[in-house]
Parts: sequence; C-alpha cells; structure tokens
Amino acid sequence: MRFDRFEDIRAWQLSRELTKAVYEITDRPPAAQDYRFRSQITAAAVSIMSNIAEGFERGGNPEFIQFLWIAKGSAGEVRSLLYVAMDRQYITTDVFNELYAQTVEIGRMIMGLIRYLEQSPIKGRRYK
Repeated sequence: MRFDRFEDIRAWQLSRELTKAVYEITDRPPAAQDYRFRSQITAAAVSIMSNIAEGFERGGNPEFIQFLWIAKGSAGEVRSLLYVAMDRQYITTDVFNELYAQTVEIGRMIMGLIRYLEQSPIKGRRYK
C-alpha cells in the first residue's frame, strides 16, 4: 500500500464526504440554532480528515499512527453525536443510519491502515 498524497487515502476521502454531510445538516434549522451541538459535531468531523492529513504529512509511521488513533476517536465522537441529532430530530432515522454506517466504515479503514503501518518494515519518508 502506497500513498503519495493524503488525498489518495480512501478513509480521508470518505471523511471529507462525511464532513460535507455534517455541515449540510448543521446549516439547516433546527440544528443550525443549536450552536454547541453544531460546533461539536462539525469539529469532530473535520478532526477525522484533518488528523489523517496531518499524520500523513509528518512523514513517519509512528506519528501517522498516533494521528490515525485521534482520527478514529473523532469518528466515534461523530457517531455518538449522530444519536443526539436523531434524538433531537435534527435528522431522520434514515439519515442517521446512512451517516452512522459511513463513520463505522471510516473507523474500519483507519484501523486497517493502523494495522498495516504497525506491521510495515518501512517507517516512513522521514526515515529513508
């Protein structure tokens, strides 16, 4: 598995789509008026894609793995906040199910990448 840019990482691509969906939800009432919720879920969604990107750009597998764990945690945070969105009727059950499944898939992809990097004899671009 080789990535030349963080934009090539499928988990980053999916997290970008998730972030777009989260912003679409929080731009509309009633979620738009719940400023604390809006801030929390958008920050968590952005954190997934940002930590994948930042970890990749560090140039070393140990650092990348650390940032991937943070991204995975943020995916869990988004999942938890999706329950709030559904319970507060900011989203329908169908939207909840779709976004929940997307965050689970992102988490699986991140975990797969962590496992791959942990087993890789290559330690990253910084270590060449």
